[in-house]
Amino acid sequence: MGQKVDPRSFRLQVSKDWASNWFAPKTDFKKWLLQDIKIREFIEKKYSERPTIAGIKIERSHNLVTVTIATAKAGVIIGRGGVGINDLKAELEKITSMPVRIDVDEVKKPELSAKLVAENIAAQLARRINFRRATKMAAQSTMAAGAKGIRIEVSGRLNGAEMSRSERLIEGSVPLHTLRADVDFYIARSQTIAGIVGVKVWIYKGEK
Repeated sequence: MGQKVDPRSFRLQVSKDWASNWFAPKTDFKKWLLQDIKIREFIEKKYSERPTIAGIKIERSHNLVTVTIATAKAGVIIGRGGVGINDLKAELEKITSMPVRIDVDEVKKPELSAKLVAENIAAQLARRINFRRATKMAAQSTMAAGAKGIRIEVSGRLNGAEMSRSERLIEGSVPLHTLRADVDFYIARSQTIAGIVGVKVWIYKGEK
């Protein structure tokens, strides 16, 4: 049996919610879906220098697109005097050809976001930091922030080794077979000198 179901989609309506909330007629569905993809790619690329974006939610009505950005550093997005968020709004309105409202939610504990943890580890690996040190420090920070468990897997030519391999670190419990368990999951990729190293992170926050 193949295990090819994304853990987030598998838990929809149980412990996870949709990242895009809207209904569209058949004539608009394809267009809106492509716009959602472009919005996410644009925001991720714009703030790719440092891992700050924890999640992006998109809601639509017939005359407004609401983009909610969860971030560890709201000031980076808002900018001085709100200049940054106004520029971002103008760019997104070009993509959607509709009025856009941007809401910024600050993540109080970035250590509990699988996306931020995975991207932080990937950034460290790209700077040639030892993978064991990077994963262990990330796991300790996440557990100290109040997580019930964390699982980290890194795969590739670790530390520039000749042969690629996979290494795993687990602290606490991560019940992947319990649907009501609130498990955050993300895959990041690190471009190292030796090639791409994949980073998978599961964070268990308790049952919903």
